[in-house]
Amino acid sequence: MNPKLVFWVPAALRTAIILAACALAGWMFGWKTGLVLALLAMIALVFTQLSYLYQLSNWMDDPQSAKLPDGWGEWTNIFARLYRMRRDDEKNQTELTEWLARFRQAMHLLPDGVVIMDDVLFLEWCNPAAEQHLGLSNDRDKGMRVTNLVRNPDFMDYIILGRYEQPLTISFRERKLIVHIIPFENRRQILVTHDATETERIEEMRRDFIANASHELRTPLTVIVGFLEIAAQEGLDAATRASHLKLMTEQGHRMQHLIEDMLTLSRLESVDYPMRPEEVDVHKLLEQVQRDARALSAGKHEVTMSVDGPNVLGSYEELHSAFGNLASNAVRYTPAGGKIHLVWKEYEGGVKFVVEDTGIGISPEHISRLTERFYRVDKSRSRETQGTGLGLAIVKHVLLRHSSTLQIKSEAGKGSSFIVCIPKTAVVAQQPELLPG
Repeated sequence: MNPKLVFWVPAALRTAIILAACALAGWMFGWKTGLVLALLAMIALVFTQLSYLYQLSNWMDDPQSAKLPDGWGEWTNIFARLYRMRRDDEKNQTELTEWLARFRQAMHLLPDGVVIMDDVLFLEWCNPAAEQHLGLSNDRDKGMRVTNLVRNPDFMDYIILGRYEQPLTISFRERKLIVHIIPFENRRQILVTHDATETERIEEMRRDFIANASHELRTPLTVIVGFLEIAAQEGLDAATRASHLKLMTEQGHRMQHLIEDMLTLSRLESVDYPMRPEEVDVHKLLEQVQRDARALSAGKHEVTMSVDGPNVLGSYEELHSAFGNLASNAVRYTPAGGKIHLVWKEYEGGVKFVVEDTGIGISPEHISRLTERFYRVDKSRSRETQGTGLGLAIVKHVLLRHSSTLQIKSEAGKGSSFIVCIPKTAVVAQQPELLPG
């Protein structure tokens, strides 16, 4: 139906009914009475309209669907339509509020920094990651120019040139950041920051690992190839040939140990080889570690052992590899006549395996880097003792798989202590002994 008819027909009918009633009263009681009643009826109608207009004006100051007044006549339809519109607005506003809260939560959890700027680079909003990356504060710096807050020459050039097709890599606040500006809407820009510090560190470690592994393999290969070329020549006496074969065998074993350690590290880091915990007989394990250490020492050191603690859950082979590496390092870096003591003991937080030696010790600046691959405090001594440079890296990865930690206490010239802390959750509860009878 035509909306105009919907409005005017009921209004005309109501007016006609009122005038008809007044005319009837005038016919019955005189025309003056009819006019007075008609005037009063019109005044009442006007007052009613003004009253509803006043209520509508008050409601507009605080438009809530629950406070919308009821009406009479056409006002019933008006208020009903306003109620539906306000209810829909409130529903939309609630949904928008929820979506905005979700957006802010997502932006807060996002590892990348997000900065929203206007067309003249004034800060409008940023998430916590951007605050951490760029040193911004959403509360303090809002409304300030970003170029005044991020003082970096490369970043300034990037902004001035306006070539936003490619991201920019900068060093800022001891971080390696990848920043990218993305224009959107007419007067807005988004600055996205990605912290590539860890990626850069991993890439550097990868390059160092390849370079070090290549260097470690090249040395024995050079020796072997050189001796093979000499052996191909005629006229070598038996003693010289035997000496060369001995040296080639030693270098071959060195390459073999290096490759075995590299494969061990690869397996420890691979998700395809999950650890299958089992009860580890610690006494048996440490006896084997002690025998291996004594065999490596060849009687040059005093290797003792003390076991006073429970068994643990873990991988026997991996723990043997870790504990064996710690014990063999102690043998290699302890001068002949020194002492090496292996200790297994319980403490409040779990159990500890300690390797104490009276060796050459380690300076403080080297301790934090000892578990890096191929890192050596004394490269010449390490090669003399046939170390691969991967032992402590293997120890670190084994302990990570066992939720354990390694502590190193050492002082140059006064020996070292390597302490493995295994958590209480890995301790196997001891069964009570049954008394005879």
